[in-house]
Amino acid sequence: MMTLYSGTTCPYSHRCRIVLFEKGMDFQVIDVDMANKPEDLAVINPHNTVPVLVERDLVLEQANIINEYIDERFPHPQLMPADPVMRARARLFLHNFEEQLFSHIADIESGNVKAADKARATIRDNLTQIVPLFSRQEYILGDEFSMLDVAIAPLLWRLGHYGIELPKQAAPLLKYAERIFSRPAYIEAMTPSEKAMRK
Repeated sequence: MMTLYSGTTCPYSHRCRIVLFEKGMDFQVIDVDMANKPEDLAVINPHNTVPVLVERDLVLEQANIINEYIDERFPHPQLMPADPVMRARARLFLHNFEEQLFSHIADIESGNVKAADKARATIRDNLTQIVPLFSRQEYILGDEFSMLDVAIAPLLWRLGHYGIELPKQAAPLLKYAERIFSRPAYIEAMTPSEKAMRK
């Protein structure tokens, strides 16, 4: 059985939990309190970070690597596109999400007011740029829910928690976010700490 070591408030761990629940398979989630990590985590993963997926002899870290492995190992429902061109585009999107959105979260959580304000503005502006996508289609790659929707969902869930306010023209993006949040797998994948981020 797969075991996921998952941070209870970590957006990357949140992604992996969403994929596991979307696949509807047998797995175990070990909740990790980031302020008080279990000793065996450092033994499994020398970087002492989450998420970490363990399956027999295989140990994987990094949310996108874990999620692609799960998607290939359990192909239904398929979350990465089958077509090589579309899959390459999806990987480029995932890379851009890391660079343009998720890389700024550490600054928001750092406690440095100036860095946090700059990071909030950057995330807000970069999210606003993708709003036109959602005026035309249900999900990022079209009409099918995919790994890209999984990847961005934890950030959209945490916008209020991170103090990021989107402009009025971002309404289609917020409507899209509610579509994802209403998915049964999304609801099941959340920890109590994550649920408490949005009242």
